[in-house]
Amino acid sequence: MTGFGDRKRQVVHRIQRLVVNPVGRQLPVTMLETTGRKSGQPRHTPVGGRVVDDKFWMVSEHGEHSDYVRNIKANPSVRLRLGGKWRSGIAHLMPDDDAVRRLGDLPRLNSAVVRVMGSDLLTIRVDLD
Repeated sequence: MTGFGDRKRQVVHRIQRLVVNPVGRQLPVTMLETTGRKSGQPRHTPVGGRVVDDKFWMVSEHGEHSDYVRNIKANPSVRLRLGGKWRSGIAHLMPDDDAVRRLGDLPRLNSAVVRVMGSDLLTIRVDLD
């Protein structure tokens, strides 16, 4: 039987895939580029987070259920579009980090959305080149 968290994740994923991501790709927002684990093609996902000391911190709403997290697990080399410029880096999944606490250090609006929409929070750190 499907639990509430699974159903919530499915609904949110569909909204993000059909509405949020296509719109976000057209806006000057922070964009994460991963390499598709099956296709090998670049995949772009709008994300929220903050750079601190050449490290970009963010929290995935659906943890290891997110396609971009699965892509990172297959290939941690990523790029981030920050302020209109692309920067390369290596992504690290941080399951031992307190993701709810981490959201307190990240941009408020994005953090509020992640708290409401999220089903399995996971901190990600990208060490920027």
